[in-house]
Amino acid sequence: MDITPVILTYNEAPNIGRCLERLRWAKRVVVVDSGSTDETEDIVKSYSNAVFVTRLFDNHTNQWNYGVEQASTPWVLSLDADYVLQDELVAEIGSVEEEPGLVAYYIPFRYCIFGRPLRGSLYPPRAALFRKEQCMYVADGHTQLLQIRGKAGKLRSCIDHDDRKPLSRWLSSQDKYAILETEKLLSADGSKFGIQDKIRKKLIYAPLLVFVYTLIVKGLILSGWQGWYYSFQRMLAEIILSLRLLERKLLQ
Repeated sequence: MDITPVILTYNEAPNIGRCLERLRWAKRVVVVDSGSTDETEDIVKSYSNAVFVTRLFDNHTNQWNYGVEQASTPWVLSLDADYVLQDELVAEIGSVEEEPGLVAYYIPFRYCIFGRPLRGSLYPPRAALFRKEQCMYVADGHTQLLQIRGKAGKLRSCIDHDDRKPLSRWLSSQDKYAILETEKLLSADGSKFGIQDKIRKKLIYAPLLVFVYTLIVKGLILSGWQGWYYSFQRMLAEIILSLRLLERKLLQ
């Protein structure tokens, strides 16, 4: 299986080196940058198998599809700069045999806070390994979904999600995500919403429920202060979304 890892970056100096270090097995890694002003470009160019490409950012969906187009192999491994592949996953990817009609693989995640793995998280498996000719990204609120034209399998080994950027960067990103998610929740057909989005539209329940769910149900209270940190993050993300929804309600 010929694979090209594709990574999106914008001021990812705290993360990109750790990501690329685990991709030395790849003949070519495509990094699509949105105009970083930190050391991201220098770090990427220090890896001989990495290609640094700049594209003016408009949205994540178009950015991902552009990155996929830059891959010269049939298969793409789409990664964020704060993803770190462990040896077990690299070995499993290397042992995958192509099957007729199977065009994508979902990969689970292990969430880390400052390098320490948590007992669990809300981060779902992602279709990160796929055939570029049968898949493309489409917009879905603040994020994007991979549209898969064919069957999808699952890998057992996980990717470590280990973001080392400052908290201030996370806070800024969450507000941008909340604005996009607000548009989705207010413009989409509510009858097609899942239970999560229906709860979010009630404004007051989601922050409390997500805090209890992550800390107690997911068992993050047993992950020390890192578990509290993640639970507070998820609650705050829901609070920001509730504020954006309430803002729109009050301005009507």
